[in-house]
Amino acid sequence: MRKIDQIQIDVLAYFQEHAAKSMTLKQVSEALGYTESDEFKALVKVFAQLEERGILVLNKTGQFRLKTQSATMTGTFRSNDRGFGFVTIDPNESDLFIPRGKTGSAMEGDTVEVKITREAEPWNDRGVEAEVTAVLTRKSNQVVGEFVPYDSDRREETGFLGFVIPQDTKINSIVVYIKPEGLHPVEGSVCLVEITSYPTPQNPIKMEGLVTKEIGHKDAPGVDILAILYKFGIPSEFPEEVLAQAENIPLEIPAEALEGRRDLRSEQIVTIDGADAKDLDDAISLKRLENGNYLLGVHIADVSYYVTENSPIDREAYERGTSVYLTDRVVPMLPQKLSNGICSLLPHEDRLTLSCEMELDADGEVVAYDIFPSVIESKQRMTYSDVNAILMDHDKKLRDKYSDFVSMFEDMAILHETLLKKRQKRGAIDFESDEAKIIVDENGRPLDIYVQDRGVGERLIESFMLSANETIAHHFTKANLPFIYRIHEQPDPTKMMRFLEFVTTFGILVSGTHENVKPKQLQAVLAKVKDEPYEAVVSTTLLRSMQQAKYDAVPVGHYGLAAKDYTHFTSPIRRYPDLIVHRLIRTYGKGIVDPKVVEKWKGQLPDIAVQSSQMERRSVDAERETESLKKAEFMMDKIGQEFEGVISSVTKFGIFVQLPNTVEGLVHISKMAEDYFNYIESHMLLMGERTGVMYRIGQKVKIKVENSDPVTRAIDFSLVIDKDRTQSQSDQDLVKQIRSKIPKGKKRKPGQSDRDSGPRKKTAKGKEPFYSRTGKKTKGKKDRGKKK
Repeated sequence: MRKIDQIQIDVLAYFQEHAAKSMTLKQVSEALGYTESDEFKALVKVFAQLEERGILVLNKTGQFRLKTQSATMTGTFRSNDRGFGFVTIDPNESDLFIPRGKTGSAMEGDTVEVKITREAEPWNDRGVEAEVTAVLTRKSNQVVGEFVPYDSDRREETGFLGFVIPQDTKINSIVVYIKPEGLHPVEGSVCLVEITSYPTPQNPIKMEGLVTKEIGHKDAPGVDILAILYKFGIPSEFPEEVLAQAENIPLEIPAEALEGRRDLRSEQIVTIDGADAKDLDDAISLKRLENGNYLLGVHIADVSYYVTENSPIDREAYERGTSVYLTDRVVPMLPQKLSNGICSLLPHEDRLTLSCEMELDADGEVVAYDIFPSVIESKQRMTYSDVNAILMDHDKKLRDKYSDFVSMFEDMAILHETLLKKRQKRGAIDFESDEAKIIVDENGRPLDIYVQDRGVGERLIESFMLSANETIAHHFTKANLPFIYRIHEQPDPTKMMRFLEFVTTFGILVSGTHENVKPKQLQAVLAKVKDEPYEAVVSTTLLRSMQQAKYDAVPVGHYGLAAKDYTHFTSPIRRYPDLIVHRLIRTYGKGIVDPKVVEKWKGQLPDIAVQSSQMERRSVDAERETESLKKAEFMMDKIGQEFEGVISSVTKFGIFVQLPNTVEGLVHISKMAEDYFNYIESHMLLMGERTGVMYRIGQKVKIKVENSDPVTRAIDFSLVIDKDRTQSQSDQDLVKQIRSKIPKGKKRKPGQSDRDSGPRKKTAKGKEPFYSRTGKKTKGKKDRGKKK
């Protein structure tokens, strides 16, 4: 058998074995061992033949996969309120696009079976399309919405009490008819409905259900937030057995709890938190050593002493995963007797803690550390605002009030700067995205929205917590014991490619390829946009281009922090993984670890990591929805008013404008009446056909608020046109360049996507063969940029 035939057999066998995965030529060559020059050339030829015959499919990131014929696959469905959707087969692969009309009866989060209907066309920037062939598992069996009653005649005719329109915009085209076997709610009541029958392909907009709870009238204070909690399945009350266990926890520390603990009650230890924080789970100390190094102490509430494994509180904490912070309330992971009581590091109170003490040299490197159980007494409850006033404003009154601590705070600020420089040197990315603070009255109505400032107080606490988390993770990675880590994987190549294309609109070029971009390169991008009007937009876009950080039992590192090892140790009151980390520290700190205990944790930690990641995602989604609701409510009485803003996104259907307080609204293209605007994809801008007026990301504009709807969370703006505006010479040149590539005589419509706005894409028939592209990629550095 010829060598090339054997290579082809091996390649096909390998792809069949990994049918759901996409792989680069390099990955396959290394997996099969075809790395020698002659073998690699033969492998390139095999790939070219298999692609030409349609057996392999090449995507736009340079990865290959086996072409699927009529085979079905299973994945998770994500819906869009415009009727289409996406299915995730593998988190590491691109999603499948499900066109409108091909989603069947699938709803958000359902596990579905799909069939590929069209392969990817990388030369045409189109991904794989599929259709839903079956719904295998429903994610949710309940919805939240407002009840609309029928009159008596209609009830008798239909057999239903009325109907509910779900509050979730992704499924609010579906009507849920309410059966009489459940509760009989009043008109305008926001209800929790148990679904008894789901949509079908024959009737995709109908469901039936029973009302199991009346949350409250739609206009009653706080019902809007409660409805969001019920929608996401976040419990607002604790079960009786959990409260009973919490009630039995003593408010004083028993003498036996001090055995084996290091007594730090005489040390100068403080907490620094927000003024309204009640769950104070971290305290810090700092002193200078005789050798010039710093001794940094991070002391964390020892929640694991009180929350024992598999107790009612522990099981409930596992289910919740995290505390949820909404605008006017906190839904805690632990009962308040723990979170705000015996576990909160209140000033002048003895508290049980786990401490991580680190000796740091002049470069911020940890040269020695110790992890141990302790007992502390916080000497002062400081707020971020007071620490900032002491360090940044040199407020004399506050410096006098806290004179015993000022020198320590100044040393903390110096150490923070050292640690920050160390992180920056290794490439850690500092995302400067604006965080909104929403002030509400006693009825939950928003009074003000502003951007929260992060001063040196907030930043030094962040630096010290990062150092402790890295030190703990490093210790247990080195010990090779089962552990839970906070990981952040390499960015998805497709998303990173789009981000790197996006920043070219600001004249920023990043060397190398999107497949292996380093954190330090992205750090440099953020440095280049520092203090520019579009800084927040670029930072937020980069954040969205990243993978989501998550929990895992395997220490693969943290990309965003450029850290080899990382965990979450510092917030066990509000995060379940931190509680597990504390439990593991206590377990492993007793000496030689029983192999049975090691095996137990090896089996449990992967599931705990998955559950914690999912609950974190649920919490973030609920917090975002609450923020969107309150922003829409806040803008309702601003209709007709004008504001300055910055364009945060440009799409085919219009532009999104963000105001200085982070409120974002859409200027729909149908409202841009000054001209016909075309979306120029290659430059990510809208350009007027007649005037050449351009709207692009980061551009300052004035808007008028047209509408704000808390139900849909949508805020609509219109542009206030500056009649005296002029275009710079560079903008005029760009208009000419774009117009030169648009075929004459082509009729334009508002919002029409113009595929000819940039260099013409090659068609499938005439596309460049992949092996010529591969050849370019595999040349040495000295050959880059040379013409073939």
